[in-house]
Amino acid sequence: MSHPHHNCAARDDAAVSLRDYQVELVDKIRTVMRQHRRVLAVAPTGAGKTVIFTFISKAYANSGKKIIIVAHRVEIVTQISKALDKMQVRHGRIWPGNTQTTDNVQVAMVQTLARRVSSVQAPDLIVVDEAHHAVAGQWATITAAWPNARILGVTATPIRLDGRGLGAAFDCLVIGPTMRHLIQRGYLARYDYLNPPQKHDITSVKSGRFGDYSVEELAAVMDKSVITGDAVRTYRQHLDGRPAIAFCVSIQHAEHVAQEFRAAGYRAASVDGTMDTATRADLIASIGDGRLNILTSCQIISEGTDIPSVAGAILLRPTQSLSMYLQSVGRCLRPKPDGSRALIIDHSGNAHIHGMPCDEREWTLANTKRISKSKTGSVSQCEVCYRAFGVSQGWREQAQCGADRPDGCCLRAAEPQPRDINQVDGDLVLTTADEIASVAPRQLSFKEVMKTARTRADLERIAAERGYKPGWVDHAAKAYHVRPS
Repeated sequence: MSHPHHNCAARDDAAVSLRDYQVELVDKIRTVMRQHRRVLAVAPTGAGKTVIFTFISKAYANSGKKIIIVAHRVEIVTQISKALDKMQVRHGRIWPGNTQTTDNVQVAMVQTLARRVSSVQAPDLIVVDEAHHAVAGQWATITAAWPNARILGVTATPIRLDGRGLGAAFDCLVIGPTMRHLIQRGYLARYDYLNPPQKHDITSVKSGRFGDYSVEELAAVMDKSVITGDAVRTYRQHLDGRPAIAFCVSIQHAEHVAQEFRAAGYRAASVDGTMDTATRADLIASIGDGRLNILTSCQIISEGTDIPSVAGAILLRPTQSLSMYLQSVGRCLRPKPDGSRALIIDHSGNAHIHGMPCDEREWTLANTKRISKSKTGSVSQCEVCYRAFGVSQGWREQAQCGADRPDGCCLRAAEPQPRDINQVDGDLVLTTADEIASVAPRQLSFKEVMKTARTRADLERIAAERGYKPGWVDHAAKAYHVRPS
């Protein structure tokens, strides 16, 4: 698919090609920043926020103004520096191992900059990447040091788990395109969301010091061979060798998962913050160049870091953090060279906590103890193929299993030669549409069949003929007001 771009050279000294929605977001930001000093721009993971704020930074620098771009991890500041190099923007680097310069643009790690504020020239603009962190201590130290500087924050998830709103750090929000819009336009990959049937009881797990589940208690529940074995089997059934990232609870959990994948014959490794920068960078590159099939991680690649295109995300960490959830699933949504769909395999039930990734959410700068409200409502799951769907606003995904449900969550696949999922002996396996058709007659449409249902016995007959699970009968009886006998 070709995407419309706008060459902005005629409009700005910063000559670079932006996508149409990036041009619109830049214009919105500029308009709002004429009236407000502290602006927070929101766009999904994969929208190109780094390109947007480096474009704005170059324009500021060309007019003789000083800019500091701040992030909290070495991987993030390194990729920002590379983006500026690509735009031919001279800049200094304020993090360990670099000599301070007098360039108009500086890229800084928050930890280093907070210690050096007295020796750094006052900026006209501070750009805060991953700005949902901006109310934390060192970030506040930086912004307070230069009260006259304009502030531009960017994030995919303007929400904190502790419920503390970002209104203390920003005056207003500028909302960019939604994930759904970017998927429909082809800028992000379409995806399937798979919820394997095995459930893991985490009701006894308490919240930790930051509001999410206690790492120690959660690891004790999730770091079990039965769960990891299920993850390996499901990966083999649906991705088998294609690059994927597994998101784990702890460093030890991530290493255990990698060990199990290696034992199953896959090239797998774990990455964590105790490794040196070069090692982490090489491991992340390895998932993109084919040296690894699986990369397991505890938080290092859940946000900010530029990850090569991968086919799938494996969620082995339940989380109460909407931000962590969206950042994690977003890692596999970069469009694939072959145009294939991404696959999110959720062994932790996060969609039932937070909704589907592409649900439209109402963001706010106010304090809140609630997960940001989704406009789409509940998640529906197919009892045949275990795919999860958000059904609302006229955008209904299509299952590939061919099963029809009264709530409409599963429709017949419209794609040619779909790959489908069926349950055999408790395991999820890939089958063809013809194989499913052989056990689930399709001579009549679902609506035609349901017209024949007058009693519960009729529903039980339909369930048997079409291969539905027993729970479907109760669901259909309520949905269609079928009498008991």
